[in-house]
Amino acid sequence: MSFNSFGQIFRITTWGESHGPGLGVVIDGCPPGIRLTPEEIQVALDTRKPGTSKFVTQRKEPDAVKILSGVFEDDRTDGPRTTGAPISLMIENVDQRSKDYSDIRDKYRPGHADFTYDAKYGLRDYRGGGRSSARETAARVAAGVVAEKVLAHVLDDAVSIRACLVQMGPHKIERDNFDWNEITNNPFWCPDPVAAKLWEEKLDAARKAGSSMGAIVEVVASGVPAGLGAPVYAKLDTDLSSAMMSINAAKAVEIGAGFEAAALSGEENADEIRMKDGAPHFLSNKAGGILGGISTGQDIVLRFAIKPTSSILAPRKTITRAGEETEISTKGRHDPCVGIRGVPVGAAMMALVLADHALLQRAQCG
Repeated sequence: MSFNSFGQIFRITTWGESHGPGLGVVIDGCPPGIRLTPEEIQVALDTRKPGTSKFVTQRKEPDAVKILSGVFEDDRTDGPRTTGAPISLMIENVDQRSKDYSDIRDKYRPGHADFTYDAKYGLRDYRGGGRSSARETAARVAAGVVAEKVLAHVLDDAVSIRACLVQMGPHKIERDNFDWNEITNNPFWCPDPVAAKLWEEKLDAARKAGSSMGAIVEVVASGVPAGLGAPVYAKLDTDLSSAMMSINAAKAVEIGAGFEAAALSGEENADEIRMKDGAPHFLSNKAGGILGGISTGQDIVLRFAIKPTSSILAPRKTITRAGEETEISTKGRHDPCVGIRGVPVGAAMMALVLADHALLQRAQCG
């Protein structure tokens, strides 16, 4: 299986399957001398791990990370520091229940990658989807911690990356209620406390019915300096879109005004500029912090849509590997809204792209 790597200078390669012994990531291109501990990575992993509420899969995985290489500590290093060598991180799987999938080994689950994996490779790991499982994203979240440290190391500006859920099913947040401080007060990373209460009711009903709901994740990076990105084939928005679309179950990405920009006039869509405190100041941010593939210095704002979890109890029409028509009902432990755990993954992918582009900028422009 090819194409398990992402990035140019700051490059990650993830490995492992949902029901294998473990999974992990190899990070190449990390500068030396950056302090890095397992405890720092664990904080981020705990935000994504399963079993944290009744609204996510009840698979009980501690997601405990081990640093296998690329970090060194002695009495001269003032704590564990990156060496510049590849950093290898590993997370063991401890709560696989592969027998849950024995009934579907020869059936294709609608909405899953079962058919396409079989068509491409001639075989597939039916135990939780193998590489197509969202379990793979734990490695990305771990790598995202390193990426944020690289950003702090390379850029003088302090970059802050935050993510939240702004829509579940057809139910959107009210922007007037938006409060970043609210996202840790509910199990949905929701910045609107009123919407969070409604989502709890709607998702609980879907969960009890054996169904699922989709969601929209919003990711915002503040403090990104102007100048990151390249005009043609390495546009910052191109790489960010690719990063978000690589997340399991992602079906669409928009930056800034996104699809709504098509309904605006040129006057409405143009972000006018003035001077403020001796620096350029944009009066709006329809562009989402990126113009011509290059960051403007404004907040980088993007959203990506996550489809409803395809593993549901309701019988669906399908076929077997032999081409026989049948029905399938997926049992086991699944997220009624996989978008919830996609929030920290989106933030990690933003960090990975920005770290790569920060290093690219330093390489070309100093």
